[in-house]
Amino acid sequence: MIEILTSYDFLVVALGTTILAMVSAVIGCFSVYKGQSLVGDAVGHSTFPGIVLIFMVFQSRNPILLTIGAALSAGLAYETIQALVRYSKIKLDAALAIVLSGFFGLGLVLKSYIQGNPNYVNASQAGLKNYIFGLAAFMMKQDVLLIFVVAGICSLILFLFYKELVLSIFDSTYGESIGVSSRLVDRILLMMTIGLIAVGIKSVGAILISSFLIIPCVCAHQHSHRLKQVLIIAAIMAGFSAFLGTFLSSLYHGLSTGPTIILVMGTLTFLSMFFGKNSAIRKRSSLV
Repeated sequence: MIEILTSYDFLVVALGTTILAMVSAVIGCFSVYKGQSLVGDAVGHSTFPGIVLIFMVFQSRNPILLTIGAALSAGLAYETIQALVRYSKIKLDAALAIVLSGFFGLGLVLKSYIQGNPNYVNASQAGLKNYIFGLAAFMMKQDVLLIFVVAGICSLILFLFYKELVLSIFDSTYGESIGVSSRLVDRILLMMTIGLIAVGIKSVGAILISSFLIIPCVCAHQHSHRLKQVLIIAAIMAGFSAFLGTFLSSLYHGLSTGPTIILVMGTLTFLSMFFGKNSAIRKRSSLV
């Protein structure tokens, strides 16, 4: 056990997943309170075609290039969702379903196309499927550095625009009256969300990355209704889950790191729904 905790590979993966989880949890809280939690899910699934297209163009699995491709694809998906809602009678939930399935399906089609294609026979394709379900065990130092840079930028943006984000979410009318543009704040929140999703899909996968944004907030909300406390609790819970999930997947070799982290998060959230200070289930049972 001690050997695992002190091994270089474990420390690299644990550091990367913990930083990613903590910052994603904080940014995710703003998305959840703004009622856009499922947008993160759709955007996460929509990163895959961008990854495959970048690979097809450059025939390289350079993490920076793939991250750029993921971010561009996610941005296009978001704009598509907004266009469908704005210029048609399609509601948001239907638009999310259309974009999620359409973009993810496109990624799978492109992935199938390059398999066995003689034009890509000399390129390493093996790692592309890891971006679907995630494979944190193969994170390298450069992956962690990329996570650290994006997480640092998101943390700085959050520090600079914290008041504007709070106003936009809880009192956008007053915010507009004092010059806070809700549209600009939405773009800032979107950029942070896309950035974290783009660097996190290798460790968690396109399918599960939205859980890093949603589950910690749900868990923290069971313990407090004050925003600052929710942000702190969500970050601590997410960091603990990431570290413990990484450790368990290293201890038991049959476990995948990303899903194990999500399982730990889900377990803590389930327990919080029963024993949390502000748990609705706990309050309801006390009235019986």
